[in-house]
Amino acid sequence: MCDCKKEIKVDESYVSFKNINCFENACQVVDHLLRVLKETQYSNAFWERFVERIPEGYYLRDPQKDPKEELLYLVCSCASMIGELFDRTEDEDALHALEKCESECC
Repeated sequence: MCDCKKEIKVDESYVSFKNINCFENACQVVDHLLRVLKETQYSNAFWERFVERIPEGYYLRDPQKDPKEELLYLVCSCASMIGELFDRTEDEDALHALEKCESECC
């Protein structure tokens, strides 16, 4: 066991999330999702319920209105379903946004 007494600075915690805007990453995914869902062939009861659960902070583009990170949780918890939809539409930009959000934030 190490007898080290290295001081841990608060700003060093979770360094992997430093300079990553997870709220904006989730917003980008939802932007693509809402665009895709405008085409009625892709909409269904699941996506209708998903849209109902999008927090106010997304629409205001204000992370302060989403203090519990509900948007990020919503995107991350449904990432596989979102990915399947983006695959089905062959939307490379949307897939890239989802991949970025998943790899950096989920």
